[in-house]
Amino acid sequence: MTTFNDRERAFEAKFAQDQEIAFRVTARRNRLLGEWAAVKMNLTPEETDAYAKAVVQADFEEAGDEDVIRKLVGDLTAAGVEADDAQVRKALDEMAIEARRQLLESK
Repeated sequence: MTTFNDRERAFEAKFAQDQEIAFRVTARRNRLLGEWAAVKMNLTPEETDAYAKAVVQADFEEAGDEDVIRKLVGDLTAAGVEADDAQVRKALDEMAIEARRQLLESK
């Protein structure tokens, strides 16, 4: 019975670790996405930092990426930058790859 309990604990620990890594990748991706959008909107470095944090916070509104995409498209459009869902989704995918790479390099 001890072996079974040990395996169960190991699976639970692995699941928790995977969830933490996924959260970190998503948060980093959103920050990079905020910085990408800030460059397009010609924001100052201080405004860029605040905007990137706002994009990270926007992801907590609902499950999935739709809240982030909606925020970015709305903000880019309001700033006079031509942007659509497809462009933001492409950037989102690219930033996800970069975020994972950065996280792996930091370890």
